Amino acid sequence: MPIFGGMKHLIAPSILAADFANLQRDIEMLNQSEADWIHVDIMDGLFVPNISFGFPVVEAVNKYATKPLDVHLMITDPDRYLKNFADAGAAHITVHYEACTHLHRTIQAIKELGCKAGVALNPHTPVALLEDIIADVDLVLIMSVNPGFGGQKFIQNTYKKIEQLKTLSASQNPDLFIEVDGGVNIGNTPQLIQAGANALVAGNFVFSSGNPLATIKELKQI
Repeated sequence: MPIFGGMKHLIAPSILAADFANLQRDIEMLNQSEADWIHVDIMDGLFVPNISFGFPVVEAVNKYATKPLDVHLMITDPDRYLKNFADAGAAHITVHYEACTHLHRTIQAIKELGCKAGVALNPHTPVALLEDIIADVDLVLIMSVNPGFGGQKFIQNTYKKIEQLKTLSASQNPDLFIEVDGGVNIGNTPQLIQAGANALVAGNFVFSSGNPLATIKELKQI
């Protein structure tokens, strides 16, 4: 799906910030919103210092979601569970560069499961390390906070990394989704888009607002 050909940027609200006691309600709200994807953060307590949820919750979300599930695996040795998340309803599966010993093999395995394949970079990981894999992925997720918890402060170096990624992908993969996760809000969205991002994850900013539907619409219309 080409993005830079004039298509608007995509918004992917993260259900890590949803009300878990009313998750079906929040998923149905996202269905009615102008959001494009539903971002699902999977944490194992090892790769990141937090635990979120697993296959049963993803299956439950998929049961009610009418938008693609953008599944972000913040877990060690993600190869063990790729099929489980594909079976649970993931449309995209993003793994961390730092968690994959054989990244090319992992990306191919995700594609063989019929999912879009993504790779995520922690704030300290240089974009240049993706040079030999950039043509094979559908999505690169730039972490603009250290992964593991919502509500963290946005890291300013993110803009430079997005620009570097856009330059790297321009010739080999011009339709790449350049996604940003962490601290996204109305204030920094214009600069993120200008740098080259075309998919934005927003969690606390959406779900803590008084009117999430209006907040998503505002992010989408920037």
